[in-house]
Amino acid sequence: MRSISSAALIVVLAVVTGATGCARESDDASVGDRVVTGAKTVIVTEAPFAETVEANGMVSGRPDRMAMLSTPGTARIAAVHVVVGQQVKRGDALVELDQVTFRAAVNAADAALAAAEAQQARLLRLSAAGIAARRDVEMGTAELAAARAAAETAHRQAELSVLRSPIAGVVTRVTAVLGATADPALTLVQVADGRALDLELNVPPAQAAVLSIGARVEILGHSRGSTTLGDGVVTTVGGVVDSATRAVTVRAAVRRTTAPLAIGMMVPVRIVAATRPKALVVPIEALVPDGESFKVFVVDAAGIAHSRAVEVGGRTETVAEIRRGLAAGERIVTYGAYGMDDSVKVAPAGKAPAAPAPDSK
Repeated sequence: MRSISSAALIVVLAVVTGATGCARESDDASVGDRVVTGAKTVIVTEAPFAETVEANGMVSGRPDRMAMLSTPGTARIAAVHVVVGQQVKRGDALVELDQVTFRAAVNAADAALAAAEAQQARLLRLSAAGIAARRDVEMGTAELAAARAAAETAHRQAELSVLRSPIAGVVTRVTAVLGATADPALTLVQVADGRALDLELNVPPAQAAVLSIGARVEILGHSRGSTTLGDGVVTTVGGVVDSATRAVTVRAAVRRTTAPLAIGMMVPVRIVAATRPKALVVPIEALVPDGESFKVFVVDAAGIAHSRAVEVGGRTETVAEIRRGLAAGERIVTYGAYGMDDSVKVAPAGKAPAAPAPDSK
């Protein structure tokens, strides 16, 4: 019994030792022995690259082609002749104020002016006769000048009591309410020239830093496709970050449109920040997130993929610019890169194509 047990023990130990040896061989196997099939690769090439910034812009009137009209004095609103969106010509009446107060002011100012003129004429006659003192004549002259200024102001306010458009354009705002008392500090109606439009953009500070005055702006269709509604040019780049939006205000002038743009309309835009004629570009799918940066898998002559950190510059929807970490002529993994291990062997599916030219839009 004791000998049989010893033999059985020897057999068990042999089996266990053999199994352990197989497991160790599997663990010691090189990662490079593993093969990834179906991955796609491309050759890194140099190509022109346009660095772009995308944002949403609101169509607005150009500041020097807008008119904001308010009442010259406190008065009741007697008539409102326009609504938002209405086309108006220069000189058209927009809002009319109650005329009673303004007529009374004109009559009083005209009467005061007539009295001052008569008084001054009397003082001049008395001065010529040696009766009136020179000081009295000078005071009369000053009073006459003040009366004339008051009369001119009264007449001007009476003219402004009917708010007329100083430009041809479209009414973009109306706050006047029939019968309400108008406050001189508030805008009653606003008119903008629809032929001179701007785009107001809120751009993140990091992206605003690469923009400059004169940069080309493409107004995109709402699908952000290849169709454009027009183009423009950046005119101002704000120097401060808005505390509410945490963005920088960028303004662009619209130069050409292929479809009507209405003030207040929101449109997606693409700003061409810079164009580099020779840049290393790779398909966007080749980038693998690595913490706060990116890496790619470079395939050597033996077909082994090696992880390599890269510095990414600008990006479009299809390609990315590589500023550091790659050289032209190297082969990298595109499809299949995400989730790939370092030092695995790559068996590409078919012949590797050249890297596509970047979207210059």
